[in-house]
Amino acid sequence: MSADQPFPRPVPSPQAPLGPRPKRRRRRLALLVIAALLAYPAGTYGYALTYPGDASVAVRTVDWLRDLGLGGVVNAVENWWFTRHPPSSAPPPPRDLPSTGGIAAGGAGPRPRNLPVGPGAAAGAGEWLPGARSGGQVAEYTTFLQPDPAHASVVAGVAWLNQSLVRTQLFSGTKDPGGPGPAAIPAELRGTLVAAFNSGFKLKDCNGGYYLDGTTVAPLHDGMASVVIDDTGRVSVAQWGRDATMNPHLTAVRQNLDVVIDHGAPVPGLDLNPAGHWGSASNQFQYTWRSGLGTDRAGNLLYVGGTGLTLHTLADAMVQAGIQQGMELDIHSPMVTFTSYRPDAPGLAPDKLLPTMPGNLTRYLQADQRDFFATSLRFRPPTAP
Repeated sequence: MSADQPFPRPVPSPQAPLGPRPKRRRRRLALLVIAALLAYPAGTYGYALTYPGDASVAVRTVDWLRDLGLGGVVNAVENWWFTRHPPSSAPPPPRDLPSTGGIAAGGAGPRPRNLPVGPGAAAGAGEWLPGARSGGQVAEYTTFLQPDPAHASVVAGVAWLNQSLVRTQLFSGTKDPGGPGPAAIPAELRGTLVAAFNSGFKLKDCNGGYYLDGTTVAPLHDGMASVVIDDTGRVSVAQWGRDATMNPHLTAVRQNLDVVIDHGAPVPGLDLNPAGHWGSASNQFQYTWRSGLGTDRAGNLLYVGGTGLTLHTLADAMVQAGIQQGMELDIHSPMVTFTSYRPDAPGLAPDKLLPTMPGNLTRYLQADQRDFFATSLRFRPPTAP
């Protein structure tokens, strides 16, 4: 190269490709979006797990899924599981039956007639055992039935409560429906406590109404099955708008689905469940824990609950128990629970209606997330030794 020739200008090297940086940015943005999407359900799940009131992790999780709008998925899973696991056709083992020992028989006052049972029924089926007493009169009797001939293992417990001797109250849960009053049986009521038992579906799952002590927590709907409690503590089960309407003497109304037993017979369509009158589609075919409440001809209160029951076999058990007007309450474990108490015995002597019934004996003695009922003696018994 000659001296008078200028040096060639250096040719700039091609710029390094910028591809990886935008990719990393897009990846980070995607991760941030995913994290944001997960943060809401994670936060609500943590809130659900720590919300005040007694409830198992499983119950809290299912309620959380429903609150996220996944109720249809939960219903589909429940239908798939419970309709494909029918109960055994073998007789129930003795451990699944209520004990008939250690309870004194007899007692003054009205006594229900033993219930009719089919051939091959377990010993003690349909025979009433006395429970809490008031002034020598028996306020509660219990027994069990086997309402499904095709599945002999199915056992339904029955409790009979003399409404002349007991009064009933409705208690709101901390979460559902969260109405007025305490969410646990108050201490001053425990000296007369006879029984505590579950209420119905969550209000938003049954589109039901709820009224308690002058407060309408959810509007009452005509046509719905309703537990109606007046200012004397007496319960009636009614079709709202036909059998009962609001009046100054009512203290509580708890609605749940449609009537199941009307004038002593199952209503038509229980196996079809048209328009979801008794829960989600195919719910009526699930073999699961179910409960029902009703009154007999004399106005006594009857609770029926057991596992392996379809809606049809629950209705059969309710009719067999003598219910004239009745409705379904809650379903599934551990929502079905009935505990009897003996206010005349040390420590209240709590006992489950069935040995296999889920839940613990002190469930409603502490704040619960769901509403429930409790019955107590109208007259305080002598202090237990």
